[in-house]
Amino acid sequence: MQQYGRKKIRRHIAQDHSQVCFKPCGIQGKYLEKIMLDADEMEAIRLSDYEGLYQQECADKMGISRTTFSRILQQAHKKVSDALLHGKAIVMI
Repeated sequence: MQQYGRKKIRRHIAQDHSQVCFKPCGIQGKYLEKIMLDADEMEAIRLSDYEGLYQQECADKMGISRTTFSRILQQAHKKVSDALLHGKAIVMI
């Protein structure tokens, strides 16, 4: 079997947020559309937004390039804003 593209670099994730879910109040989860937030996206939010680190520092801690970190963070912000604006559940995987 032939692989295409580059091999995904192993990222350093400090905390496990799997099995965590946030949803709008008053609506059962089974009726909500779900947004899946990957572990590296959650780690990017934690380091950048919660810890307040510069992107290069965040990238160094995750063991990836700054441009890759920036892309991951942008994807995470888009997913979170979609969930908040459209009443979707956020599930960390």
